[in-house]
Amino acid sequence: MTQLQFNLDLDLLKVSIMSSTMDDVIKSAVVLILNEFMEKERDAYLQVSSYERSSERQDYRNGYYERDFTMSIGKIKLKVPRTRTGDFSPSVFEKYARCDQALILSMLEMVINGVSTRKVTHVVEQLCGESVSKSFVSSLTQKLDPIVNGWATRPLNITYYPFIFVDAMYIKVREHQQVVSKAVYIATALTKQNKREIIGVHIDHVESFECWSQFFKQLKSRGLQSPKLVISDAHQGLQKAIQRDFIGTSWQRCNVHFKRNILEKLPKKGSSDIRLMIKRVFEAVTIEDCRLFKAELIDKFGEELKYEKALQILDEGFEDTVQYMNHPEKIRQHIRSTNSLERLNQEVRRRERVIRIFPNTQSAFRLIGAVLMQYQDTVYAKKKG
Repeated sequence: MTQLQFNLDLDLLKVSIMSSTMDDVIKSAVVLILNEFMEKERDAYLQVSSYERSSERQDYRNGYYERDFTMSIGKIKLKVPRTRTGDFSPSVFEKYARCDQALILSMLEMVINGVSTRKVTHVVEQLCGESVSKSFVSSLTQKLDPIVNGWATRPLNITYYPFIFVDAMYIKVREHQQVVSKAVYIATALTKQNKREIIGVHIDHVESFECWSQFFKQLKSRGLQSPKLVISDAHQGLQKAIQRDFIGTSWQRCNVHFKRNILEKLPKKGSSDIRLMIKRVFEAVTIEDCRLFKAELIDKFGEELKYEKALQILDEGFEDTVQYMNHPEKIRQHIRSTNSLERLNQEVRRRERVIRIFPNTQSAFRLIGAVLMQYQDTVYAKKKG
């Protein structure tokens, strides 16, 4: 490996020290060092010093060009040596690219964690002493695109997911000079080892049968096999899409949402007895006991008009809400509701609330995808099965 030795122009450095602030002194020193380093690199590349004749010469000097270079200390102006053929390239920019990369990653992390673009520009100005525009920060976040896209389209045929949780949330996006609502479809899964994984995200115009079906087809195109159970809310289009796209899969209606729907139809006063019996139904150990307790409940309160709507909801949605009882007891608490997915949605919502209105669909996909990736790595990946 070529060893580079160089001397600094100490007189020039001294002048800089005497006439500058400390920040300027640091910058001047860095400029002198990097310029001298690049000069010696060019000598090593040419294999001759200035004005020296040699048969081993690789190329000829061709002056310098100026280039601005932003580092953590701020922007500096360098004199970059060049050669006649243009094949010489200093290693300075490659070596210090790590500093730039660290700064960019810090900016991206701030954006992902819900810091507004305006605040990010302020932080960068404090760190670098340079003014950066919001459009510059936005352009940097586009570096996430290939990472998020690669994660969102990764193969799913390596692992079998017996239990899948799906839900949709709405965000606001600017489109054709208007602000519109769009549905964000998110799918998580539970493996045989009881490990949670985020397996899909998709943004569409509305929540409908066609859109859910398209989302499921995307998952299947990546190798997803039909699960044993899909857990979700009671959206009719979603139910229809599950039946069509997943052969042999049962549907589990979210137990928590279902009980809430029932209790909302009960009178606030004088309903303690029926509330206790409803609780008893869903705390049963076997599906047979569930059905037995439900029948006793209807026999006891079925004739009372004030409970009619609540009992109608219970009767119509009961079987779809106790499908989790057909699986081993140790897994039931993990698959009877979409609570875990709702917590994930809240995390996305916390970051999205800072943005309020996304400039376009791609920016929404980029941020939400990055948030989901981070949640997978920091929460799901660390949970024990």
